Amino acid sequence: MRFTRCLGALALLFAASTSMPAFAGETAVMTSRVISAFKVGSPETRFGALEFVGGLELSSTTSLFGAVSSIRFRPDGRNFIAVLDTGHWMTGTVDRDGEGRLSDISDLTITSMIDKDGHDETVKWNMDAEGLTIRGDEILVSFERRHRIDIYPLSGFETSRPKKSIPFLIPRNELRANGGFEMIAASPPESPLGGSTVIIAEKSVDKKGNLFAAVVDGPSKGLFSVKRHDSFDVTDGAFLPNGDLLILERRFNWATGIAMRIRRLKGTDIAPGAVVDGETLITADFNYQIDNMEGLDVIAGEDGATHIILTSDDNHSILQRNVMLEFKLVE
Repeated sequence: MRFTRCLGALALLFAASTSMPAFAGETAVMTSRVISAFKVGSPETRFGALEFVGGLELSSTTSLFGAVSSIRFRPDGRNFIAVLDTGHWMTGTVDRDGEGRLSDISDLTITSMIDKDGHDETVKWNMDAEGLTIRGDEILVSFERRHRIDIYPLSGFETSRPKKSIPFLIPRNELRANGGFEMIAASPPESPLGGSTVIIAEKSVDKKGNLFAAVVDGPSKGLFSVKRHDSFDVTDGAFLPNGDLLILERRFNWATGIAMRIRRLKGTDIAPGAVVDGETLITADFNYQIDNMEGLDVIAGEDGATHIILTSDDNHSILQRNVMLEFKLVE
């Protein structure tokens, strides 16, 4: 979702460009600033169930860099694929210092996405990519505005059209134009959901105020819902190795400002007809190094622990930042 739409009269200052030129692919020259403390002015590293490992504030002279909606890492935990809500793929590699903390991003390349009709990102209303997940040799991408889930081949995805679209089960008329599927995640094969794919709407709610969600394939296929609290919107999510689902949430309003939250939903609770809630692992506001947090993935850290990577969407605004944050899950 475009976070800046919430800002009313300030929208023109924050609005992202919708007329970026098409191109085959461009390598971005990056500038990275290390974020050594998560809480501003504090050396504290433990925040709820998470331990802050490190972070980066990222910028580039390449105008297409930014607007990161979702990120997924390859099995090596270094190379990643991301989608931008401007209708682009972004790939790159995270570099680390001698102590294993984030130090830079290298080999970052941005490429226009292509839809089934061969259109590129210049058709903005058609290419508002908000979520992705890697499932075997496929990449599943969720889109807003023209709500759909497209499947791209993992090999050669940058230059490929989607192979097909899959049903998302949620009634189309229940989906808000700018509040559809921001979260799509494939569960681990050895987990309660057995490799099934789960989607959760950003802010589309049922009559009881719960977020629409679905298991779109597998033996647990069907609709469920996620309890919504405190006006937070779901922006991304990823499964832990044991099958529990972490969801990233973002809130903005004039009374409370901007905040992010991570909740843990038990994989065993996700089933057709269920209303799922979960424990809060962390909540942070502008007293912390956050921005418009929209991307989350889970990786295996070099220390053997489960790590969580978060990214923000700057909407190509001079008033926002692209940040990447890393935490260790403390069980």
